[in-house]
Amino acid sequence: MNASSVIVFDMDGVLADVRASYLSAIALTVGHFTGAPAPMATIDQYKQAGGWNNDWQLAHELIRQAGHAVPYENVVSVFQKIFLGDNFDGLILQEKWIPQGDCLDRLSRANQLAIFSGRPRVEIDFTVKRFAPRVTWACIVGDEDVSCPKPAPDGLRKVAEQTRSQNLAYVGDSVDDARSARAANVAFIGVAEQDQASLAQALVAEGAMAIVENVNELEDVLYAQR
Repeated sequence: MNASSVIVFDMDGVLADVRASYLSAIALTVGHFTGAPAPMATIDQYKQAGGWNNDWQLAHELIRQAGHAVPYENVVSVFQKIFLGDNFDGLILQEKWIPQGDCLDRLSRANQLAIFSGRPRVEIDFTVKRFAPRVTWACIVGDEDVSCPKPAPDGLRKVAEQTRSQNLAYVGDSVDDARSARAANVAFIGVAEQDQASLAQALVAEGAMAIVENVNELEDVLYAQR
């Protein structure tokens, strides 16, 4: 890739470890309405299968499957209270930043950097400012910036438009991320940890050009493509 190329990052599971934030918020929201938190293994199973990029929708579905009829807006309200707290003092503070050292700085020397995430923009901005305040992002696309969420290609097309580049690579950790990249005709690099062999296989089946355990391995993959 080169200076006219754009590396586009998904956020959850790629830039930020969300097991103790978003995923825990799903489990606790389900528990609020059913009396028993959703097992993390169940949440992981749904996430890896695709079609559940929206955590509010997944929490609502798990509550429904447990036999409870709860209005969607009530689920969203409880989820956000757990996740954001009163003033961004909720589970969002449990997130950990995955890129180490000057990983993103090095990548930015030869590429533009962008984010396309299903998060609301305010939540993207909070985490980015908290962990990477000095990184320059050419473009950030959040949930409210697209009419059709992943796996639709709208977000990646918006990144291409705003960066004026057709040379994009999307880095994601879900089937929906891979499908979005394929629909947008964008190269896809999958993120799957060593114990996520089934996820890695699914991402390759969806067209991933490479699989890395985390974003800190990206440079090796990108240099290998040159």
